[in-house]
Parts: sequence; C-alpha cells; structure tokens
Amino acid sequence: MNRLAGKTALVTGASRGIGRATALALASHGAQVLVHYSSGEREASLVVEKIREAGGKAEKIQAELGHEEGAHELAKRARTIIGGRLDVLVANAGVAVSAPLEETTLEDFDYMFAVNVRAPFFLVQQMLPSLCTGCSVVLLSSLAGHAAIGKFPAYAASKGAIDTLVKHLATALGERGIRVNGVAPGVVPTDMSSFTKTQAGRDFTLNMQALKRMAKPEDISSAIVFLASDEARWITGDILHVDGGSRL
Repeated sequence: MNRLAGKTALVTGASRGIGRATALALASHGAQVLVHYSSGEREASLVVEKIREAGGKAEKIQAELGHEEGAHELAKRARTIIGGRLDVLVANAGVAVSAPLEETTLEDFDYMFAVNVRAPFFLVQQMLPSLCTGCSVVLLSSLAGHAAIGKFPAYAASKGAIDTLVKHLATALGERGIRVNGVAPGVVPTDMSSFTKTQAGRDFTLNMQALKRMAKPEDISSAIVFLASDEARWITGDILHVDGGSRL
C-alpha cells in the first residue's frame, strides 16, 4: 500500500467528490498531498485532517481556477510547499452548467472552459519546472466528452478538449519522461451530478451502464492512483474510461 511513498501530489478540487477520494487514496499509498480548494476551506481542512490522522502528510492550498491568473497562483503556492519536485498532478477541478444550446450564456461557456480547460493547461505549464522523469499527470475527462448525454453541450465540449489535450501534452512531455493520461468517469453521484438524487436520474444512469450499480468516487480514485503509480509506467496519452460500461 506504499507504492507512492516519498512522492508528492497535487489534486485540484480536492475538498469533495472525486477529488476528495483521490487525495485520500494517494495519501493512503504514501504520497504527501496538496489538497486544493476554491471556496470549500472547511471541507479541505477536513480532508487534510483525515489524512494526518491516518499518519499521512497533507496541506491545503487555495486558488480560484476560474480567474485569469488562477492556475499561475496555484502553481506558485504549490512550489513554496513542495520545493523542487512534484511527482503527481491530478487536474480534477471542474464545473458544469446544465443548459441546452439555446440557453447557454456566454458567461457560463467562458467559465466552464476557464476552469475545465484553461486551468489544467496552464497549471501543467507552470508546474513544468517541478515535473521530471517518472512524474505522472492525470487530467479528468468525462463520459460527456465522447457520448451525447444530457443537455450540456458546452460542458461536453470542454471535456472533449481535455481528451485532445491529453494526447498533445503526452507527446510534448514524453521526451522528459513525464506521462500524461486522462480518466473519463461516467455518472458519479456527487454535488456536480445532482440529478442522481432523484429516482429518475438513477434509473437513467443504470439503464445506460453495463454494470448495474451507481458509481462511487472511490471507483474513480482507484484508477487515478493506478495511473499515478509506476504500475502504469508504460501508459501515456491514453484516456481510461471508468464508467461501468456506459453507452457501450
């Protein structure tokens, strides 16, 4: 259970949901974890507290990734904590506005692309001095990035952009020995997927999955830990679909 012992990790959007589960999972495998949050300071503090109670190392770190300089500010703060090396970068933070084409506003469109695409791009760029051979970058994609589900075309487009970005970053950083992969969850009952709180939402989800149960954040975090570890040392530029066989 110590396959990440001695390594440092930064997880964005780690105060709740998949990010929280990922931070806890990385810490359980021995990594020192930077728990990023935007506004949920209390929730982030609880994640840090839980990691420390289990004997791990963690620090909380704040930045608003929707702001123009958000990713730059986060990278700067992260480097002051970790020093010269970051082994694992998980760009999990994301926002979604469910609206059909006719009702999507310019503000919502720009905000989703700022957080979901611009922030991961520039966070990787700004953390490059701390990334080196053997490091792993994991970007969060989505089932919506490759399947037409729901009524959020702008959100889906932002996740499609992540799928493309994974391939380009993997190619650009491969010579440095840095791996870049994506994880595409299906529907996971989190605050971001509030429709799963209704029976109709659960029925919709189960009907499109081969595996007939609702996902848990831990189902996704386990895949992220795998990609972050040396067990995935020969995997890069790939999108791992962790969706219970959705829309096969």
